Amino acid sequence: MSPRRRRATVLAAATVLCATAAPVASAAATAPHAAAKPSKLPDGLYGTADPKYDGVWRQSMALLALDGAGAVPAKKAVDWLAGQQCADGSFTAYRADTGKKCDPDATPSDTNATALAVQALAAVGGRSDAVREALEWLTSVQNKDGGWGSAPRAASDANSTSLAIGALHAAGRNPEKATAQGGRSPYDALLSFQLTCGAKGLENAPGQQGAFAYQPDKKGELAPNDDATAAASLAALGEGALPEPLSKDAKDKPVTPLKCASDAGTDADAGTDEGDKKGVPGGRKQAAGAGAAYLAATLKKNGGHFSSVTPGDTKKQPDYANTADAVVALAAGGHRKPARSSLAWLADNVNKWDKAKNDPAAISSLMLASRAAGGDPTKLGGTDLLSRLGNTGPKPAKMPSDDADSSSSDKKDDGATIPVWAFILVGLAIGAGFGILLSGRRKRQQL
Repeated sequence: MSPRRRRATVLAAATVLCATAAPVASAAATAPHAAAKPSKLPDGLYGTADPKYDGVWRQSMALLALDGAGAVPAKKAVDWLAGQQCADGSFTAYRADTGKKCDPDATPSDTNATALAVQALAAVGGRSDAVREALEWLTSVQNKDGGWGSAPRAASDANSTSLAIGALHAAGRNPEKATAQGGRSPYDALLSFQLTCGAKGLENAPGQQGAFAYQPDKKGELAPNDDATAAASLAALGEGALPEPLSKDAKDKPVTPLKCASDAGTDADAGTDEGDKKGVPGGRKQAAGAGAAYLAATLKKNGGHFSSVTPGDTKKQPDYANTADAVVALAAGGHRKPARSSLAWLADNVNKWDKAKNDPAAISSLMLASRAAGGDPTKLGGTDLLSRLGNTGPKPAKMPSDDADSSSSDKKDDGATIPVWAFILVGLAIGAGFGILLSGRRKRQQL
């Protein structure tokens, strides 16, 4: 059956539904039913915390994790995210009233939220216009150095630039060709944040070459940053949040620390690849490898995880989120051993992380890490992460266990597939039609 005829059948079934369901809907409106959500949070949103600063971010993370796990997000969850988009294509951190135009003063456009929303909407499919418009906005606010800051006109930083690269990749664009006015690409900006040969600030961070800084300080010096290094090491490979998972039989690719030559910061022994620029040892892939070497060494030294110090506290605490991000970056680079080692640490400590209980972004980061390293994206250390995520928002429209034998192409509805309910309704309509016909004949016979 052709797609047009299929859609016609669905429309016919829908017509029957409208005619027969009206009394049912009316009755349902007056019948006792479960009370609405006690909070004022919008329906379709994941998480119960105030979404003012992270609504779009956590929703995007949840959709990415669900897609990566083989689940199909609920339509209202996707609709909620798409509905957050502003008329210019950008996303803010959160719009409480989408019926009003975006106000740059009240809710400024957020580069990071926009870039991650692009990745999420591209992953779940069916939102090509929203993805295109968001990318057009992103490229319109690209800085002259080729990178992005967290907001339009803000100085470029490694994290925002990495997210934008991931967005371009997810939408099928070549980041290398997304050049700014001066002809510089996102990779030019990204690699400028790496502590590499002769980098200013390296003298204050011995043994840290290969790491990425968030951005230069006021003196132009670079300081190693675990979060930035995980993000940039992944982006330097041209990847986003959903890189190809490591296969079970994948061989480990040893990490290679950055090697600097003495001739003006170039490495004559390094190969070239797309995105290579003079003055950058080996280009972006070499940079990604050097970043991975820093990640692996730092994680190993600290027992498989990162640590951080919260403001006002001198005691180091495990940094679960950045450890999960590092696992994704290491796995994307083929570094199986360090990726699996840190994933094992996360599995052993998952229930010690408070946010992993009901924070959709935290749960999603663990799911993405497990997936990237070749583990089960729905579980970690015996903990059912998929169920936890589902408990924070709309239940998925389809779980990985449903129709396990169906192809991945069946995940995204193109509008041509006839749902089961359509056949049921058509059958009911036909049955009702015969019933009415027979009833009419009996009445005429009685007259």
